[in-house]
Amino acid sequence: MDTSQYLDVFIDESNEHIEVLYQKLLELEKNPGEKAIIEEIFRAAHTLKGMSATMGFSDLATLTHTLENVFDAIRYDKVQVQSSMIDLLVDTVDSLNAMVEDIASGGKGSLNITEIAKQLEAIEKGTMPVQSDGLTNDNVQKETISNVFTQLDEFELSILNESHERGFHNYEVTVQLREDCLLKGARVFMVFEVLEQLGEVIKSVPSVNDLEEENFESTFSIILVSKNEETEIEEKIKKVSEIDSVVVNAFSVNQYRESMAQQEVASGILEIVETNTEENKSKSNTVDHDSIKGAHQKTIRVNIEKLDILMNLFEELIIDRGRLEQISSDLRNNDLQETVERMARVSSDLQNIILTMRMVPIDHVFSRFPRMVRKLARDLHKNIDLEIIGADTELDRTVIDEIGDPIVHLLRNAVDHGIETKEERIKNGKPEKGTITLKAYHSGNHVFIEITDDGAGINKDKVLKKAIGNGLLTEREAETLPEQKIYELILESGFSTADKISDISGRGVGLDVVKNTIESLGGNISINSSLGNGSVFSIQLPLTLTIISVLLVELNQEKYAIPLSSIIETAIISKDQILSAHHKRVIDFRGKVVPLIDLKEIFNCPNTNEDESYTSIVIVKKGDKLAALVVDSFIGQQEVVLKSLGSYLSNTFAISGATILGDGQVALIVDSNAIIK
Repeated sequence: MDTSQYLDVFIDESNEHIEVLYQKLLELEKNPGEKAIIEEIFRAAHTLKGMSATMGFSDLATLTHTLENVFDAIRYDKVQVQSSMIDLLVDTVDSLNAMVEDIASGGKGSLNITEIAKQLEAIEKGTMPVQSDGLTNDNVQKETISNVFTQLDEFELSILNESHERGFHNYEVTVQLREDCLLKGARVFMVFEVLEQLGEVIKSVPSVNDLEEENFESTFSIILVSKNEETEIEEKIKKVSEIDSVVVNAFSVNQYRESMAQQEVASGILEIVETNTEENKSKSNTVDHDSIKGAHQKTIRVNIEKLDILMNLFEELIIDRGRLEQISSDLRNNDLQETVERMARVSSDLQNIILTMRMVPIDHVFSRFPRMVRKLARDLHKNIDLEIIGADTELDRTVIDEIGDPIVHLLRNAVDHGIETKEERIKNGKPEKGTITLKAYHSGNHVFIEITDDGAGINKDKVLKKAIGNGLLTEREAETLPEQKIYELILESGFSTADKISDISGRGVGLDVVKNTIESLGGNISINSSLGNGSVFSIQLPLTLTIISVLLVELNQEKYAIPLSSIIETAIISKDQILSAHHKRVIDFRGKVVPLIDLKEIFNCPNTNEDESYTSIVIVKKGDKLAALVVDSFIGQQEVVLKSLGSYLSNTFAISGATILGDGQVALIVDSNAIIK
């Protein structure tokens, strides 16, 4: 039987079942005796096993069958759920996930599952106590030393990509201390001090804690982002005494990914002999009533590429609609105007449907965070509960694809710097378990995502002191800086108040990347904090990035578009209302001093209206900052399709894209966020 035609469906459904396994295992850890959760895990494993056997992926079917047996024993009270089991069960699902990813990339889903299957069988029989910490520290160290940097996560890789694009160099630095070195920890500290002057440390192997506690032989490696050359880095590190050798090599993210992929393929070569073949075949023919229930739902799976094509065609329709509206207005034919108005209403409804089809629940991003927070909390010996609210909030797929990494870093930041240790929380009269809340909700044409923790909060005085030391502001400016602006200083490039170097966060690279990514999506981020009580990071994002409402304005007979989401209001003011402050033009807008920015100066247009006594302005905002943009005239509101300027013009200041208007003209879309910044 040829099953290749069902492969896409198999991969999609397998990913859904694996996601259920992840979520329910984390719920089971909190409620070990909850039978409903155990039943759901059993059903997901049973369905995945049947699908895998039918498709001929024997390793996947065998491992899932072994997992199913464990939960079958739990269902009938032969085995009691213990929190120490969860680590192994999560590792098992990780293996299942790796197999499905291998199948999706063209492999056979083969993996050496002998060891993990033995441990699961031992749990099923009740003969093996499960170690809560998985691998011992010795094993972990040997693995990382023998195969350096096998644990770089996607966020760390995204930082390295971002650094490379900004003109920095990524290096892998390996330092070997002399065998007779007495104070290894002190030498490591001195090396890190040198490296901090040269750039930013992204990762170290062994971990920073192990290096500080001298839990290593004589060699350690570091991923460094720097603008210095290899020879300069090598020479400066060698100035530290008791160092035997220093090797500095360029680190390529692409080569790293290829290497990891090759290792996964290599690990799949060791296939185990298929067991229980007849049992798998017979059980694969069993009717799965849950699958039949799902089949009756009136839904279909559509390839996302088809939706992208549909969206592109509709964007062309929007442009033609604008053209027809322009022609209708010029000809003033009643029949034509009625037809165009009806077409506009129908296309508007069609637009809403297409945009809704592209909407994806934000749970697609949020669902991976509980296990990430759980692992980080265990690594840092903290007790943390992650609460997710509004996971069904929908967001455009293009935004969903980009927002994952910023949220990852903010959560890591909350776990590492926000939530205190158990001892500190008890000492401060707080519950031993810290809470991080991840919340999403709609408001108007925007989605808000909030990351709230009940941890230590942000020390304003410490932030100001660091900012003054870094030259970000003067002491006089610091005295008048609003509280929220103080907190937002931590989003500046290279800014960190961490007392200790950490592998988790706080190197001063990540929050800058978070801010840039969110602003590139047309959103913004704000911070509120209370010392001793916790912090709130709030992200505001547009619902979609492709079709936007704009105000068309004119500069020297050229048309520009300003997104309505950035506009507070428009006004016409007399020249007498223009004031001067600090040698800059400003206006008094409802009691606030707002800077006046002439778009002609920004875009190097000749100013031809100097003699006019009145000026047209557009008041725009970014967070709580305001600016008044000077234009020649207002044309009107319109929905337009946002088109990229391409890689050649990607760095054009204050222009986020372009659009084609109904009369065929091209209008540039103004990025007011860049102007206010």
